[in-house]
Amino acid sequence: MQDYGIEQIGKRLVAEQLVGGNFGNISVRENDTGFFIKRTRAYLDDPGDPAFVPFDGPVPKNASSEYRVHLAVYQKTPYRAIVHAHPPYAIAASLVIDEITPLDSEGVMFCPVIPVTSGAPGTPGLADAVSEVMLHHKLVIARGHGTFAAGATLDEAFQLTSLAEHACKIIAYRKMFL
Repeated sequence: MQDYGIEQIGKRLVAEQLVGGNFGNISVRENDTGFFIKRTRAYLDDPGDPAFVPFDGPVPKNASSEYRVHLAVYQKTPYRAIVHAHPPYAIAASLVIDEITPLDSEGVMFCPVIPVTSGAPGTPGLADAVSEVMLHHKLVIARGHGTFAAGATLDEAFQLTSLAEHACKIIAYRKMFL
């Protein structure tokens, strides 16, 4: 398999505390045939070989439980890479805010609105909700669950994930000064 940078991005997610343990997942589209995704229960900083999920055909048992979200997004959009993380500030904000409006300059410039959607982890309902939002946004937070960021590359998806956490931290820090 070609090295898509899954391990490198996984290590950055762990280093920046955007995930804990083996939470979260990363995928990369493989042409029009399917996508590679982190295996279930694999650690992001040491993922081993990813599972290949075909667009048509059976899903391997070792594919991440969030393969449904990745599949739905790839089927509806042109994105080539997806990062799903569990950034604590973004998750906390999603529990009390229905749409995140970044206050920091980078957030305003690159992602002026971060939608929040709902759905139980690993379900078709979450896949539908996230993929519908991603028709118009590269970044969404699943309420109480985490971020889904997509782009042309894993690096772009990682940057959006980091941006979401930074924007939510700034919102939280600002409240300390009010």
